[in-house]
Amino acid sequence: MKLLFSYIRHHKVSLLAFLSFCIIFSVSFAMYHLPLSAVAYPAVICVLLGGLLFAVGYRRACAKHKDLQYIQKLSPCLIETLPAANSIEGEDYRQLIDLLCRERRQFETDMNCRYQDMIDYYTAWAHQIKTPIASMKLTLQNEDSEIARRLSADLFRIEQYAEMVMMFLRLDSETTDYVICRCDLDTIIRQALRKFSSEFISRKISLEYEPIKETVITDEKWLSFVIEQVLSNALKYTKKGKIAITVEEPKTLCIADTGMGIAPEDLPRIFEKGYTGYNGRRDKKASGIGLYLCKRICKNLGHDIKARSNLGKGTVIKIDLSQDEMRAE
Repeated sequence: MKLLFSYIRHHKVSLLAFLSFCIIFSVSFAMYHLPLSAVAYPAVICVLLGGLLFAVGYRRACAKHKDLQYIQKLSPCLIETLPAANSIEGEDYRQLIDLLCRERRQFETDMNCRYQDMIDYYTAWAHQIKTPIASMKLTLQNEDSEIARRLSADLFRIEQYAEMVMMFLRLDSETTDYVICRCDLDTIIRQALRKFSSEFISRKISLEYEPIKETVITDEKWLSFVIEQVLSNALKYTKKGKIAITVEEPKTLCIADTGMGIAPEDLPRIFEKGYTGYNGRRDKKASGIGLYLCKRICKNLGHDIKARSNLGKGTVIKIDLSQDEMRAE
């Protein structure tokens, strides 16, 4: 009905002109005292023909409207599927749309080139920064002092940030090297704990962890990154106390800390990109990227990650590792 009223408004000039002609002829015949039936009969015929033409035109308009609604759901690259123009005005609009589409494609091409250049630069940077990091680590291994241990801890953080950059760049890559297979969960957890062992010792944070005899279907490298990020956050916001690693049924990895916790208003948004919350703003060093990457990676791996927290009492991050075994390669 809305389309019908719109079609009538669009052709109101033609309809008003037809009615005006009928009135003019009727008035003229009346002025000359001619029988009105002489104009009524042709007017009825014209009305019938006009109504037929109106119905045909409305049907074509409905078909074109349906086609355009379908095209709106397609990619802009399919704009050549627009219905053929049946008027000079329609052809002008078609040429204008073609021009805008060409400009859009050129803009997208330019932006993709710039984006790829940026990705290539940061990828090269992330690879190159590993060389001086490795060199500094070798140098500090020969030192056994408080300063050396502090520098080693800072260097480990730098290495983490470089690894975070690499993961962020690979996340949307078409060549992301996911290798989904059956992995031993204990092996993945121990590798992550080994990296943070010195921080546990230096900060006197106790660890509660019992061997977990579970195998999960995942990508070992990417899940290791997720666990490392969660452990890094747990250590960052736990000044004293402990960190516990357990497994709940069915195959849900739980990493709990006794740190400062997360404010209730921040909890629903901690996995958003760039969101730091109250703790991050107070810390001044949080990027809001770590948990966002964890969420994206878990989604790609078919896992689920959630958080539960009490302000001032600690936080629990739960990673659901139970998934369909048909995904195993």
